[in-house]
Amino acid sequence: MEPVTHGITLDAVARFVDIATDALSAAREEIDALNVYPVPDGDTGTNMFLTVSAARDALREARAADPGLGLEEGMVLLARAALMGARGNSGVILSQMLRAYVGHLASAGLDDRRAQTVAEALAAATDASYAAVGSPVEGTILTVSRAASDAALEAAALPGARSRDVFTAAAAAARAALARTPEQLPVLAQAGVVDAGGRGLTVVLDAVETTATGRRPAPYTVPIGTHAIPQPLHAEPGEDLTPDGPAYEVMYLLDTSADPADESTAVATLRTTLAALGDSLVVVGGDGLWNVHVHVDDVGAAVEAGIAAGRPHRIRVTHFAEQVAATRQRARTRDGRKVVAVAAGPGLAELFGSAGAVVVPGGPGQRPSTGQLLDAVVECGAREVVVLPNDADTVRAAEIAARTAEAEHDVVVEVIPTHAQVQGLAAISVHEPGRAFDADVREMTATARHARHGAVTVAARRAITMAGPCEAGDALGVVAGDFAVVGSDLEEVAREVLERLLAGGGELVTVVAGEGGADLAGRVAAHVEERHPHVDVAVHQGGQPRYPLLVSVE
Repeated sequence: MEPVTHGITLDAVARFVDIATDALSAAREEIDALNVYPVPDGDTGTNMFLTVSAARDALREARAADPGLGLEEGMVLLARAALMGARGNSGVILSQMLRAYVGHLASAGLDDRRAQTVAEALAAATDASYAAVGSPVEGTILTVSRAASDAALEAAALPGARSRDVFTAAAAAARAALARTPEQLPVLAQAGVVDAGGRGLTVVLDAVETTATGRRPAPYTVPIGTHAIPQPLHAEPGEDLTPDGPAYEVMYLLDTSADPADESTAVATLRTTLAALGDSLVVVGGDGLWNVHVHVDDVGAAVEAGIAAGRPHRIRVTHFAEQVAATRQRARTRDGRKVVAVAAGPGLAELFGSAGAVVVPGGPGQRPSTGQLLDAVVECGAREVVVLPNDADTVRAAEIAARTAEAEHDVVVEVIPTHAQVQGLAAISVHEPGRAFDADVREMTATARHARHGAVTVAARRAITMAGPCEAGDALGVVAGDFAVVGSDLEEVAREVLERLLAGGGELVTVVAGEGGADLAGRVAAHVEERHPHVDVAVHQGGQPRYPLLVSVE
């Protein structure tokens, strides 16, 4: 990897998010196993991974939709996506750190990459994380963050300091602080582990250092006494799983008043109310959107406090004791096979649903996050699951969700890398739950690969494509994911796309009409029937945006 030498760019930000997401994915199981405080529910690594991957997915999608996306817009989008996708105590805290870091850089000017500015941004992230937590506890992610930002400020004060020096110092200090967490939190020492959230933060800071310098830190080990950190022992329950501890984790997003004064008062009141109801309180956000996390016994009161402050939504309630029991029960009772399919429009959702699939809304402009795909896989209740992403940019998220489900929920998952909706339709048409799982996956995969696919759309702006330059409003034909035809008439372009797909032969043409594409689909189908009478034609109403027609040839 080449080091970054020309300041903060959106490419560098995207590279950091990719490295951090992959690193958290690789360390997820290790971090989950370290999780004994405040609740030994074994999901800290997964939650931090899902938080960062939500930001990564949103940034990728935004850049794909707008290749000219600016740095400031990209950074704001990244912070907001992390906030909305944050899960668990540590995930919510991490999202606030990202938000504060981005906010400080924005206030300083994103073109200001001086070591002092970067160090102050890290310090702002630490301050924000402490402020977000109802009762800060040392020996946690907060302590590790403070050590990192203090070291960053010291490094920045040295003559000739560069931003990369700041990141290197911060990452090293975080690793050292993590090793000391058992000295600060007795429950960690008793279990023989370091803090899970702190370990996750060291992974993120190592990713920052790698992005800035091109170097990967040495493999991580932390000594306790004379022993390296083991796979954790069976820890005694944390305080929230004792008879006196809160029984539920409550999380929700909260929309508040756009007026800063009203918002500040409402959030302050919310914090006070929730602090009296339970513990592990974290409230993060701003500008009308907040992420709320608390452990309580009275779920209704926690939600009502949110209603008094604004509009709570995406409410998640987890009963700690039942969470462990439910995971074990699902492993025992899972049965059968399900297909999880991403659908880009209401008509496509109906098509996949009628074939027995669990449907996740998606497609350009609303691609599903890793967390949404993971929820669909886990909650379908099947022992064996086949995932059809039906979009090239969703394949990676599906693969990560599959690995997470297999590791955490004892599910057998296979992702068929379908890059188009029509490939997914072809695959599910040959799905047979009565076959052996491997045989079913092979048949679906082969059918999807043999489905040659294309589409037509309208250019949103002037651009250079594989087929030459185009102007806003031009008709564009897509063949196998690449722009292959540029023209002025959608029907003519659609005919050209189909003729290219049929050049290799075929027995069945499938035409899926998008928003406003019903008449066009009928005319194109008639063209195929006239020019290729030996080919069957099937027309469906997909309702997908942006693409008046999706087509495939089998």
